[in-house]
Amino acid sequence: MFTQSIWKDTAPIYNFETLYNDISADVAIIGGGVTGISTARLLASKGLKTVVIESLKVGGGTSGHSTGNLYVTIDKNLGVLHDKYDRDTLIKVVESRSQALNRIESWVKELLLDCDFKRQNWNLYSATNESDDKIAQELEHARQAGLGMKEADPALFPLKISRGITLADQAQLNPMRYVQELAKAPGENMAIYECTRVNEIEESDEGVILKTTGGNVHADYAVMATHVPKGFDLLQTLLGPYREYGIACRADNIDFPEGIFWGYHQEGKKISSRLYERDGKRYILFIGEPHKVGQSKDNRQHLQVLTDFAREHYGLTEVVYRWSGQHYRPADLLPYIGRRSQHGRTFVATGFSTDGLVYGTLAAMMIADEITGTPNPYTELYNPRRFTPVKSAKNFISENVNVAATFLKDLPGGADKDAFSDIKAGEGAVVNYEGQKIAAFRSTENELHLNSAVCPHLKCIVNWNNAEKSWDCPCHGSRFSKDGLVLEGPAWGNLSRINFSDDLPEELDRDKN
Repeated sequence: MFTQSIWKDTAPIYNFETLYNDISADVAIIGGGVTGISTARLLASKGLKTVVIESLKVGGGTSGHSTGNLYVTIDKNLGVLHDKYDRDTLIKVVESRSQALNRIESWVKELLLDCDFKRQNWNLYSATNESDDKIAQELEHARQAGLGMKEADPALFPLKISRGITLADQAQLNPMRYVQELAKAPGENMAIYECTRVNEIEESDEGVILKTTGGNVHADYAVMATHVPKGFDLLQTLLGPYREYGIACRADNIDFPEGIFWGYHQEGKKISSRLYERDGKRYILFIGEPHKVGQSKDNRQHLQVLTDFAREHYGLTEVVYRWSGQHYRPADLLPYIGRRSQHGRTFVATGFSTDGLVYGTLAAMMIADEITGTPNPYTELYNPRRFTPVKSAKNFISENVNVAATFLKDLPGGADKDAFSDIKAGEGAVVNYEGQKIAAFRSTENELHLNSAVCPHLKCIVNWNNAEKSWDCPCHGSRFSKDGLVLEGPAWGNLSRINFSDDLPEELDRDKN
């Protein structure tokens, strides 16, 4: 397997039952990642009967492919917030994230979760003096937000730097172990169903019905803890879907300091690194290379950039794990958390960027408060129904122009792409056959798997991801397995299967014989 998350390979994977009948609950939660499991545990502790419906495995989606870093700042740095918001907003963002980080630590201690949680320093550096100004500005913005960020001694960093700053008392963990352990920890009023896909939500004044592959779930409220709202939602026009990559290298004999290190390198490229130890083995993780989902010509190349970085800077050549994770960037830089419509019964939590472990926990705290009628000081700050045209305009326009251009580029009727016979074993390609866009994958047994290349969400054309062997939609981030099964994103269903009867293309006919 070319891609495998280090977290999935170093975590106990518990099994939860599959739904096979109709059930009822006070709250039905779609998604078994950090947001869904955290929301369920909080609501269950307040006496509400909760049920979590997970289409794959608990923690196996975005949570199990994250960095495992926990911090109160944000991935784009506080400077981007400072450019759009006032000081009070910066303080609230930091305070809210701090409360969520403390909630994670409290669960780890109270429930004795074996997830490698450790408090660490968070560090930001410039490898060349080209980015020294960014470091200076971030230090000032952090102090305005009430954080005790300090100048750092360059000698404390794992490589030669120009300038660095540090923030104490942040944290790291194994996210897959954390979500699995949190889901398995003893507790009442909480049921989890895996391998059960929600196909539709019906909402009325009386409640909601989740129509799943195993039965209907009747509840008073529903929570879309799916990283992005399912189906069509106007919020999707305010979100940019991105993938970012990670590798883990064996580093048993490398003297690498503890802590989380984010660095600006040549041309402003940002790469993060940190040490992870488990079962007597030492790894150094490198994270970076973000790009729009479905819009990379060669996904493997992004992993190669990180591999080259590890070799050139640390002499590391043994890459044990490679993976990538998905995130959604909000137009006005803040997540959307809360009730989907003013008086609706469905809640959403999305737009976390790469800060999802902390924001997902914060979302759980806020949604649990709103369902139980408890005031929350951050409700308006992250309100998904907020309207911020000035703060959102630039990102809204750029993301949606990108979507429109991608859609128009892939309208049927263009030039043919690779013929079926040109597709190598283990690879896929979109083939234009008689005006029909076909997502064709050839297995290692030389068998072709054919699906429509039209994403069922909003009819964009998917692209082949050669690193993770998936079909990725470049418009709104839906992803499908090589066989067309939906993996993540806003799409409810799979890519449509294509079955040629007697009218086989010549290439397919030849492959069958």
